[in-house]
Amino acid sequence: MIPVILSGGSGTRLWPLSRGVYPKQFLPLVSDKTMVQETVLRLEGIENLQAPIAVCNEDHRFMMAEQLREVGVQPEAIILEPIGKNTAPAVALAALAAKKPNDILLVLPADHVIENIPAFQQAVIKAGALAEQGYLVTFGIVPTAAETGYGYIKRSKENISDAFKVAEFVEKPDAEVAEAYVNSGEYYWNSGMFAFKAGRYLEELEKFSPEMLAACRLSFAGAQTDVDFVRLNKDAFNRCPADSIDYAVMEKTDKAVVIPLDASWSDVGSWSALWEVREKDAFGNALTGDVIALDTQNSFIHSGNKLVAAIGVENMIIIETDDAVMIAPKDRVQEVKKIVAVLKNEQRPEADLHRKVYRPWGHYDSVDSGERHKTKRIVVKPGAKLSVQKHHHRAEHWIVVKGTAIVSKGDETMLLSENESTFIPLGVIHSLENPGVIPLEMVEVQSGSYLGEDDIVRFEDKYGRT
Repeated sequence: MIPVILSGGSGTRLWPLSRGVYPKQFLPLVSDKTMVQETVLRLEGIENLQAPIAVCNEDHRFMMAEQLREVGVQPEAIILEPIGKNTAPAVALAALAAKKPNDILLVLPADHVIENIPAFQQAVIKAGALAEQGYLVTFGIVPTAAETGYGYIKRSKENISDAFKVAEFVEKPDAEVAEAYVNSGEYYWNSGMFAFKAGRYLEELEKFSPEMLAACRLSFAGAQTDVDFVRLNKDAFNRCPADSIDYAVMEKTDKAVVIPLDASWSDVGSWSALWEVREKDAFGNALTGDVIALDTQNSFIHSGNKLVAAIGVENMIIIETDDAVMIAPKDRVQEVKKIVAVLKNEQRPEADLHRKVYRPWGHYDSVDSGERHKTKRIVVKPGAKLSVQKHHHRAEHWIVVKGTAIVSKGDETMLLSENESTFIPLGVIHSLENPGVIPLEMVEVQSGSYLGEDDIVRFEDKYGRT
């Protein structure tokens, strides 16, 4: 069995913590591990698991590789999608990457919370046995409420080894219909998790969506491999139709079965959903960071940087980050994505970027900016090196605060230690490297007529960036 980790979501309903460049699956929302890490770690103990295949946005490739490395997981491959095409093409690419058509793919979105790990693992083992018999298995979550935010799966009366043939998939219902679904006992929440043989999935996809499979084959055949990364042929993949597994295959095949799963599952699709799975105080509040809550009940309050003080608040969501504050009633959190739409329409960076931006070499935090200056805190990981580059519109001052830096500028190379500095004039080719065993911490002061991140001409980059 090969775990397939799907990491294509943007998590807009968890803004401002989740952003386009750093979405929720890469955040530690429930524990000290990120959601991607929790996804792979909850598989520990299942026999005969192979190395996972991850499918993610090209912009997230270094975060995916680094977060898997942090928990000791070496992926079989990290497939990079140049553009999101929904789950059916993503799983087709993983199936094409599997070494044998009889390999069973365990398809897992990277942003779920599952609290009852033994129940989940037992369901996975059952799914593997059914997949061996040629079935396409999905996991139906036993509903605990009449949720209108989930799609549903109706089971038939035909029982197959503790699973049921799928009668139909249904869209997100209104409250009255959801109530009827739950009361009937015949419906489950659609989890978006699956298990099937790689070859069987490709056979069904060819039957029901041959154009999609042809585009996936072309893009995979023309892919380039760079260490763990599989870079698809962009032109071929852009021609691929976008569709979910449900629509493309599962609704049409006669081999779909559903395994009921009662394992305290959540897709953490909103702030209220996250509040439900978080530990709470005696007043029903989930509090994170520097928070003082007086006469406050049933609220989610997150402080990223500043003291957040709340008085007389009930059923509210208050999220503070270094560059944004979001406040909403708990019953209106589905509308947070409208805020993101406004930000995108106004081309504001807060839609996609945090103030702290992660790079394969480390991260930087833009702490101050003006019309002709910007100040950053820069942290470079041991052994990491920024690209050899130059800028057309800005000069830079670098001050080493901690660690050691090898700086190249023009024909000059120097070693800088703590409290030492250097100046990089506009237009001079330069690079920065951390030769030490501890993180290099620096302050960078930029000055010039244009300070955008796109004012970079790269001549050489160890991470394959252009």
